[in-house]
Amino acid sequence: MSTEHADHHHKETFISKYIFSMDHKMISKQFLITGIIMGVIGMAMSIAFRMQLAYPDTGFPILEWFFGSQWAPDGKLDAGYYMALVTLHGTIMVFYVLTAGLSGTFANLLIPLQIGARDMASPFMNMLSYWFFFASSVVLLSSLFVETGPASGGWTIYPPLSALPKAMPGSGAGMTLWLVAIVLFIASSLLGGINYISTVLNMRTKGMSMTRMPLTIWALFLTAVLGLLSFPVLLGGGLLLLFDRGFGTSFYLSDIYLGSAGALEHTGGSPILFQHLFWFLGHPEVYIIIMPALGITSEVIAVNSRKPIFGYTAMVISLLGIAFLSFIVWGHHMFITGMNPLLGAVFLVTTLIIAVPSAVKTFNFLATLWRGNIRFTNGMMFAIGLVSFFISGGLTGIFLGNAALDIQLHDTYFVVGHFHIVMGCAAIFGMLAGIYHWFPKMFGRMMNKPLGYIHFWLTFISAYLVFFPMHFMGLAGVPRRYYAFTLLPEYGVWFDVNVIMTLAAILGGIAQLFFLYNFFSSIFFGKKAGTNPWQSNTLEWTTPEERIHGNWDGPIPTVYRWAYDYSKPGSDADFIPQNVPIDGEEIELFENATSTTSDGKEQPERETLHFWALLKRWFKPNEI
Repeated sequence: MSTEHADHHHKETFISKYIFSMDHKMISKQFLITGIIMGVIGMAMSIAFRMQLAYPDTGFPILEWFFGSQWAPDGKLDAGYYMALVTLHGTIMVFYVLTAGLSGTFANLLIPLQIGARDMASPFMNMLSYWFFFASSVVLLSSLFVETGPASGGWTIYPPLSALPKAMPGSGAGMTLWLVAIVLFIASSLLGGINYISTVLNMRTKGMSMTRMPLTIWALFLTAVLGLLSFPVLLGGGLLLLFDRGFGTSFYLSDIYLGSAGALEHTGGSPILFQHLFWFLGHPEVYIIIMPALGITSEVIAVNSRKPIFGYTAMVISLLGIAFLSFIVWGHHMFITGMNPLLGAVFLVTTLIIAVPSAVKTFNFLATLWRGNIRFTNGMMFAIGLVSFFISGGLTGIFLGNAALDIQLHDTYFVVGHFHIVMGCAAIFGMLAGIYHWFPKMFGRMMNKPLGYIHFWLTFISAYLVFFPMHFMGLAGVPRRYYAFTLLPEYGVWFDVNVIMTLAAILGGIAQLFFLYNFFSSIFFGKKAGTNPWQSNTLEWTTPEERIHGNWDGPIPTVYRWAYDYSKPGSDADFIPQNVPIDGEEIELFENATSTTSDGKEQPERETLHFWALLKRWFKPNEI
């Protein structure tokens, strides 16, 4: 990029630079701040309904002030509105925070910077993807203000509650707005996914072969592939649901009786069809959420352990395995729908198999940490926290993947505890690790480290206090989505546990206030960051501190090595950036290096890289 071209972009107006921007870095900030706002709203909803669970007979004036006397008379949540809050909380956190907020932020920020591109393949489509996301957020939140209330029925919106507008108040206009919001959201995801895939495949700088890409880019690339293949299925399912709601079709409805109205004129449909369509997206969605967080964690752990990432090839293959297997495990959400036991056994096997590549990633994280020269930055703390949640939450997934056990545990608090730890907490910790790590690149300043430590420990402790006890409640048979357990005397023994969980949730909410203050104050008043404050190897830290549209003033750097040359044997440098050429001493060191085989003999190190060479050939790298 010429200097004249860079200067041209500095003359943008306020609207073209900060609102309708086509610069991927600004769009990443838009996704991030919108995701933070949606996250605050979603967490506030969760605290509101946790207060209802812990103190079902106590009125809280703040709830009546916040939700109005219609939905919280005398400070007690209306039962239907309780279900609506559960529905919106799940929708906001899964789609608007952990999908768009996480992928939208870091795919936009990192893909062009880490592969050496000026911008996304289509900056205009990139801008549209954000504004579709913003419009979707506005439509979803507007459902809070309709007369019959927002959508109810759980974030999975199973028919018939979602298909019959008269089934309950939350099945009316609020459900229609939910569906419209999801259509807009899917449009945003598809526009972004096409852009991310095109950019990674076509716009890598010279020398940036697929096998030299940081694991962050691998994760974001495969996440985009998953979204591109799975979101259209939910779009189709949602459109059929709109037809059932407004045009008298019966895709999901059959033999329905509605109170005094008697039998409705619906025959031939099946709500199980909707479950198949929803979960065909729903399980890849789990990995759409967690894979970017895993990629971020790989980068943060390697940088702050001052070690090469352990098992790069295995990490890439595990990501590919997760991406493939995620499409053939959706049936484990439906073991109790009456499916053929043989089909259930198939889903059981594929579910247990997908644990293998997940375990590979966990092992590689731990092996990278082992004997590393660890720097406990704020980002590193959250990355290690992700590993903890991924292990503890993943182990409970083995229970739910077994059909015989899942029949007993389905729709209990065991499920709630499992997916909040393995998907919610782990992904959020990955997102926070990325925010702390790349904040200097996004805003040119450092976040306050002591405040980051307070944020980490309060969030980590409160998350386990909220979600870990849920496993024991589920084993005792306590069902999810119940408005008040005082109606069921046999569950009264869990009353005190609900109080502890609610107090921990409030503690977690307070912890996020430390983060919000740290984040927004650091944007304006934080300590100025250098060009490469973490001494990292990847290309984003080679861009000038002045964040120009086009990323580099002059030619884009050429890549000569992989992203994880930390503490390289024979080198005096603690880290070697990817754009540093390989000199003759390094080649000689490699040629003379030896490794010990299983029988105790030494062999040239280059002979151990035969598989690596084959893999590079298969990926067809863009050699220099």
